[in-house]
Amino acid sequence: QVRDRLKQQVVEMKEKFPGFRPGLAILQVGNRDDSNLYINMKLKAAAEIGISANHIKLPNTATEADVLKCIASLNADPAVHGFIVQLPLDSDKPINTEKITNAVAPEKDVDGLSSINAGKLSRGDLGDCFIPCTPKGCMELIRQTGVQVTGKRAVVIGRSKIVGAPMHDLLLWNNATVTTCHSKTSTLAEEVGKADILVVAAGKAEMVKGEWIKPGAIVIDCGINHVPDSTKASGKRVVGDVAYNTAKEKASYITPVPGGVGPMTVAMLMQSTVESAQRFLEKFQPGKWTIQYNQLTLKMPVPSDIEISQSCIPKPIEQVAIEVGLLPDEVELYGQTKAKVQLSALNRLKNQPDGKYVVVTGITPTPLGEGKSTTTVGLVQALGAHLHQNVFACVRQPSQGPTFGIKGGAAGGGYCQVVPMEEFNLHLTGDIHAITAANNLVAAAIDARMFHELTQSDQALYNRLVPSVNGVRKFSDIQIRRLQKLGINKTDPTALTKEEINSFVRLDIDPGTITWQRVLDTNDRFLRKITIGQSPTEKGFSRTAQFDITVSSEIMAVLALADGLDDMKKRFGRMVVASSKKGQPVTADDLGVTGALAVLMKDAIKPNLMQTLEGTPVFVHAGPFANIAHGNSSVLADKIALKLVGKDGFVVTEAGFGADIGMEKFFDIKCRYSGLRPHVVVLVATVRALKMHGGGPAVTAGVPLPREYTEENLQLLANGCSNLNKQIQNARLFGVPVVVAVNAFKTDTKAELALVVQKAKEAGAFDAVECTHWAEGGKGALALARAVQRASQAPSNFRFLYNTELPVVDKIRLIAQQVYGARDIELLPEAQEKVAVYTKQGFGNLPICMAKTHLSLSHDPEQKGAPTGFVLPIRDIRASVGAGFLYPLVGTMSTMPGLPTRPCFYDIDLDPVSGGVNGLF
Repeated sequence: QVRDRLKQQVVEMKEKFPGFRPGLAILQVGNRDDSNLYINMKLKAAAEIGISANHIKLPNTATEADVLKCIASLNADPAVHGFIVQLPLDSDKPINTEKITNAVAPEKDVDGLSSINAGKLSRGDLGDCFIPCTPKGCMELIRQTGVQVTGKRAVVIGRSKIVGAPMHDLLLWNNATVTTCHSKTSTLAEEVGKADILVVAAGKAEMVKGEWIKPGAIVIDCGINHVPDSTKASGKRVVGDVAYNTAKEKASYITPVPGGVGPMTVAMLMQSTVESAQRFLEKFQPGKWTIQYNQLTLKMPVPSDIEISQSCIPKPIEQVAIEVGLLPDEVELYGQTKAKVQLSALNRLKNQPDGKYVVVTGITPTPLGEGKSTTTVGLVQALGAHLHQNVFACVRQPSQGPTFGIKGGAAGGGYCQVVPMEEFNLHLTGDIHAITAANNLVAAAIDARMFHELTQSDQALYNRLVPSVNGVRKFSDIQIRRLQKLGINKTDPTALTKEEINSFVRLDIDPGTITWQRVLDTNDRFLRKITIGQSPTEKGFSRTAQFDITVSSEIMAVLALADGLDDMKKRFGRMVVASSKKGQPVTADDLGVTGALAVLMKDAIKPNLMQTLEGTPVFVHAGPFANIAHGNSSVLADKIALKLVGKDGFVVTEAGFGADIGMEKFFDIKCRYSGLRPHVVVLVATVRALKMHGGGPAVTAGVPLPREYTEENLQLLANGCSNLNKQIQNARLFGVPVVVAVNAFKTDTKAELALVVQKAKEAGAFDAVECTHWAEGGKGALALARAVQRASQAPSNFRFLYNTELPVVDKIRLIAQQVYGARDIELLPEAQEKVAVYTKQGFGNLPICMAKTHLSLSHDPEQKGAPTGFVLPIRDIRASVGAGFLYPLVGTMSTMPGLPTRPCFYDIDLDPVSGGVNGLF
């Protein structure tokens, strides 16, 4: 009856909350046969009722710390509504059972064994605790008799924490007059004779005699004992604590042994699990986070970014992780305000539906930027803290170079920031440092290999590459891969011919084809061209090289596009660093460095968890350049976030530069590799930038804006809306609804803002709204958030711009003509040569990642608005084979920024009182 009732309750839960199932976890230490038997009974009962049961088995070598760690994980798992620790604990190590049972969260302690639940039971809080399953089953059996417990005299024999003591409390609070007896009770027969209700849990075979029992009494026998019986095959039989054959003649009701209390105990475990799930549903909505948001105290005028950031007291990042549904063993804390998230979370959540995917991009910007990061943060604060949606922001990690150079911080701005901003902008968890180390290891390996090949014979190289250790030579795994690549199917180092040894040891790198540069996360213009190998120890083997900034490294691009550790390692192995003198690509795998790169990057691949000013969660992960790379945060961060928010939630990510660059690469590169499909594009526009496109004077960082930008000029603004129109059309090329966010500045007039909204809608935007989030936080982006919600419900017919199987030149031409507005493209001789080389090497079917200025739709940063009829010059093409794209170079650009006359670091210092950071903005 109990099981049928529970089965129906579970069905009703599933109907009301589709996809929901009560969850039971059973934690076992060791491998006792009796424990295995009991657990199998519980698992079978759970399956029959519809409960999702999980059996976690730790070896008998498990320590107390191992068990406690497992319990902590189960306590935090929202899919587990009840769990039990199977006793006894079968471990070779000393384990305090009391400590273990008390570690179970009281709200999940369906065995009712924790001190908190026992305490609540003893004081009569029956509606706010879990009762041990055997006493609970006994009580249910007594109720089934129809006999009223109130006023009856009850006797309990036994005082264990599992049965006797809680049974006493349970009868007492059901208004019986209760006496507890035990093996030392001198008048046991007399006390038994007074009992209207008798519960026996003494653990002694047939201890209670039939003649002791009061006629008509209810007898509940909880004992399980074995006594000799020669008639049984096993030589023994099971009996209870009551002499059944004589007792049944006097009792009105009696439980048999076996088959009485035992099945009820299992049924009550199931009932407690279902009750726990019901309590969970009353408190939480499945798929809906219970999250504490931070209240902003807005000030006018708006203080500096660093002042706002430091006035906020962030939640402990551990709390943020719990709020969004991450488990303790999926989170690695880096202090109080940031943490890394294990990729195991993605595997755990693999069956969870994805949320809505939103990308924030912009019109062609001024050199000052138009507030994409600020809008991204404002939008998630509005969706989360104000509309109470599950929402995650996924943003790039900023480079330290611009932070100390000309840009300052990159955590958003005003009342829309990722906090603490100094943690966000400086070091974070060391990912960029790991990339620097990995990149420079490859660079060192290239030059070292060339040096050794130039100074040693084939045999000398072979002896060093495959050394004899204790008289045994053995190829490493990466060397086996190189042999297979060369078509040499041998695994015995002694079996190679001289020709095969020559092919194996000589990469024969052509120095003129080396594309791999050293990197540094600092703006240093004097490293743009250097000479290396000038020490006498390098024997005259010098060459011209350069340093790039770390975020331009292909390793950064690989980190951003990889969908797991194995995929990242494979991409590392495919990275092409140069060509041989025969024109063959030389890879990181050929250099033997792939495994070492994976080791250096094994922590960097885990997304970094932070929060906004209003307490909404943020993943900060990867920060590839938006010109020679794709300019988007990591695929992994997006994938984990989409699972965590659930099907009704939102993940908002940002694409670097304008829509013609960052958004196009988001669609054609990132979405192509990730398999994710966006629901909405948010296009950020400002009156300032549109006036520039309408013919306004140049906008320069650090110089006051000309009056054209601070006074109303509707004609200038209307002329500039050609750029807005083109970028809206660019987004619609990919079949995704566009919402325009007009980021308002204090110098903008109402008429100007209204004109931009009008022009955006006329150009085909799903909606266009004015935003004041910089000054008001999430409240100022509420209209944007509601527009994004509506747009996410609209049809999205996402499509790529081109098929990767097209020839390289055709793919470049499609981007130039359809996205930039060019009449045609022109490949300079070097670019033509690279097309031929990469096609021959098998890289012609890679996506295209255009490297051009972000200050114009064309190649000329001085051409504003929406120029047409121009020919786009392609001066060179390079390959990021590991990341998975070719990048044509349009015009000239530097991958190592320089410091201005007055860098930002003039204003950065430690606060002499607090020890915090001053001067970031």
